[in-house]
Amino acid sequence: MTPWSNGSALSKPIKTAIESETGEPHGDKLWSDTIDPRYFVDALTKAGQDRLQAFSAGIFAYQTHTYQRTVATPPFWSGPQHIPVLDYGGPEDGPPVLVVPSLINRAYVLDLFEDRSFMRAMSSKGLRAYLLDWTAPDSCQQGADITTYIEELLIPALGTLKEMHGRAPVLAGYCMGGTLAAAPAALYPDLVSALVLLAAPWDFHSETDGMRHWLSLSRSRLEALIDSLGEAPADLLQGLFAGLDPTLVGRKFRKFAAIDSESEEAMRFVVLEDWLNDGVSLAGPVVRECLFEWYLENTPERGQWHINGQSIRPENIQCPSLAVIPARDRIVPPKSAQALAKSIPGADVHSVALGHIGMMTSGRAAQEVFKPVAEWIMNAASQ
Repeated sequence: MTPWSNGSALSKPIKTAIESETGEPHGDKLWSDTIDPRYFVDALTKAGQDRLQAFSAGIFAYQTHTYQRTVATPPFWSGPQHIPVLDYGGPEDGPPVLVVPSLINRAYVLDLFEDRSFMRAMSSKGLRAYLLDWTAPDSCQQGADITTYIEELLIPALGTLKEMHGRAPVLAGYCMGGTLAAAPAALYPDLVSALVLLAAPWDFHSETDGMRHWLSLSRSRLEALIDSLGEAPADLLQGLFAGLDPTLVGRKFRKFAAIDSESEEAMRFVVLEDWLNDGVSLAGPVVRECLFEWYLENTPERGQWHINGQSIRPENIQCPSLAVIPARDRIVPPKSAQALAKSIPGADVHSVALGHIGMMTSGRAAQEVFKPVAEWIMNAASQ
């Protein structure tokens, strides 16, 4: 292993600062053989100050940016008004597809940009696309648990779509929405013709040691907060996600500070960041189940996750299934999603070199995710 004091182990900003102090190339010499240690301390301090200044500049640039998302929200469908489903259109005789987002973030990440929209891609490729919006005003409120969301929103939506179209819909779930989608696919095979899992977590003990250790230490305080408020505030959930990659916030805002504020890249950054900050609170029972039963006890992977007393077992899913797994996912480790795919008999797997959010919002998403998913659904629907 290279000693920390070796020049090759120094970050580029620090090496640059040292060289500017000494006027000589640093090369691969030990810094202690090249300069007075005080230069190293000064260089380290300067590098830290430069990063902090760039981070602050990026935050200010974002907060003062005037651009706003302009994508129009489609209408809610004409079905039961208490089931919040957005109708993205498509051919009336096209295979119906119900897309289920995570409960934790707002659904419009699946339609963030008109030219990078999973929902619009589905409807434009011959599918009749619908999006279940958990956070609509009349959806489940405080006190609801995961069973409530599945039994009172997801399953009735599937049943109504089947009645409307004369055939069971394809069910697609993104992130936590994929985990939830596994329940009706396993328990109600007559309501689901095919299943698409988009970065859906299942093995919650895969590459989550740090998160689980923190949850174990903080459990009593978290439970007291949930008991007091009846929910988990959006800011708390944001903090949990930030802990998965503690350096991400600094990196992305330093990068934003360096780009042209009028560029397309800047506009897309603002829209995405606005979505990330448009979080929702989660009902107390949902938070308890996700954090303490899923993450700490790993109940889905162990066959101990139940809906109305019935264990959710992926091996009982008999419909055609596709798992899309982003290899660069920091939110849902690939091994966590792979565990679900491996448990479903005959499931297809499509791996992409993208991240968790990038698989829905990046410039490569349309070609690497949207197109192959739509083609797979069309093929599954024709069988």
